[in-house]
Amino acid sequence: MQATKTHRDSTKPQAPADRAVIRIADLKKSFGDNPVLRGFNLTLFERENVVVMGKSGSGKSVMIKCLVGLMAPDSGYVEVLGEEVGTLGREELDRLRGDIGFLFQGSALYDSMTVRENLEFPLRRHRKRMGPDSDPEELVLEALENVGLAHAIDMMPADLSGGMKRRVALARTLILKPKVILYDEPTSGLDPITSKEIIGLMRRIQQKFGTASLIITHDVDCARVISERIVLLVDGVNYAEGTYAELAASSDPKVEAFFKK
Repeated sequence: MQATKTHRDSTKPQAPADRAVIRIADLKKSFGDNPVLRGFNLTLFERENVVVMGKSGSGKSVMIKCLVGLMAPDSGYVEVLGEEVGTLGREELDRLRGDIGFLFQGSALYDSMTVRENLEFPLRRHRKRMGPDSDPEELVLEALENVGLAHAIDMMPADLSGGMKRRVALARTLILKPKVILYDEPTSGLDPITSKEIIGLMRRIQQKFGTASLIITHDVDCARVISERIVLLVDGVNYAEGTYAELAASSDPKVEAFFKK
């Protein structure tokens, strides 16, 4: 039983402004005799930031892989932007992934490429999506300006600080103008000041572009600032769900464990 119920009932029809962009229902995935996801449920609405928190090995990464079609679940339903992921072919999945931005843990920049080349890479992969009249140079500059790093366009990743690398990775995520952004530990490995800067940048991007964001994090301060709603993944299910204030006030020991300093 959930310790805290969500503030929305996803079984009821939503107003247009509350259209769901992600629906996950009864998602199950095991590896041999080890069940990782035991019936996970989640709904993400337009312009909403939802944080998923869970211990290492709780199934967060498995859930993300099922969400983008990199892993097939044993059972359950996964829908992204109105399309059931499990029914899509390779080309359809590739097209859908163009609408999904992904900020990887550790930034995952190509060390042998300049900042410019790192941002041009997704443009080459999704050339049809951008249209024949799009100017790659303008798109790269626009994306870097959105994260305050236009001056770093010809730098190499090795010459960037950890915070700058994370900003470049976010610019690369934004360059295809995604409708949904998946953040995997966006503040991991950063000092507290830089973490606050990245969290503020994430919030500004959401407000400017109207994106919906699903954020995996262990950072309680990140969850407090960025989330409209938090889902706690415990023992393979969404054990508790609610606002930061609701969950932080819970007396359930499994919930308290996430919020104790």
